[in-house]
Amino acid sequence: MVDAVRLLQLIINGAAAGCIYGLIALGFVLIYKATEMINFAQGDIMMLGGFFAFALIAHFGLNYWVGALLAVAITAAFGFALDALILRRVIGQPQFTVVMLTLGLGFIFRAAAGITWGYDSVGFETPFTNRTVKLGGLVLGADNLSIIVGTVLLCAVLYVFFSRTRLGVAMQAASQNQLAAYYMGIPVRTVFSLIWAISSGVAAVAAILLAPVSMIDVNMGFLGIKAFAAAVLGGFGSIPGALVGGVIVGISEQLAGYYLPAGFQEVTANVVLLGTLVLRPQGLFSDALRKRV
Repeated sequence: MVDAVRLLQLIINGAAAGCIYGLIALGFVLIYKATEMINFAQGDIMMLGGFFAFALIAHFGLNYWVGALLAVAITAAFGFALDALILRRVIGQPQFTVVMLTLGLGFIFRAAAGITWGYDSVGFETPFTNRTVKLGGLVLGADNLSIIVGTVLLCAVLYVFFSRTRLGVAMQAASQNQLAAYYMGIPVRTVFSLIWAISSGVAAVAAILLAPVSMIDVNMGFLGIKAFAAAVLGGFGSIPGALVGGVIVGISEQLAGYYLPAGFQEVTANVVLLGTLVLRPQGLFSDALRKRV
């Protein structure tokens, strides 16, 4: 009975971590579906979102919810400007160019964050910090539950947005066929910038949800490596796949850390990535990669 409870706790903790990976991977997928660009600075944009929230809540003393919403809005605006001013210029260029540019931007973002907020880990109080929820024999952290619930709610909002609003449908059309969308009167360039804004906002939500569990620092953007593995596992280009892949990676890490010797937890995401590339390189939801023309 004790082992069953422990296993369930590991699964829930892993699902919470996986939700963070899934949200970052969602940013990868949204941008790739629209522009066929892979943004390796996605994790560092998440880091900036976390620092924006820290500045608003800890420095300026804003209410947690107000500060969180403002941080998401600021990060989304940053993503919009990043595409409009810089990344739009490399659309259609070889992937190597895009990879090097986004990797370079990631280094710049980390340096800028270090200069602005320092290189020490920081945090801020949330309504979920140091709180627990008891369910029978389970003792669960409210922070982990908030991550899972927050991810589910965000995914529901995104689903409604992309399937029920004119702007969301326009974004889907632009991602499926840019030329046809342009001839239908859709401002494709603006839509692409809005997709960058949404992916950046989602990354900020991931950082804010992660704040009660892990401190914010300039290196937290390296979670993007694990998120990339989640995106590949789910099928690069699949929105549900990004979330499912993130949860699988998160749970696998928790189980490896508990049942396998020390050190295995740190390489679990890489093992999952390599295994996916060898056994099913198209990912779990490969059908989502096909574009309608």
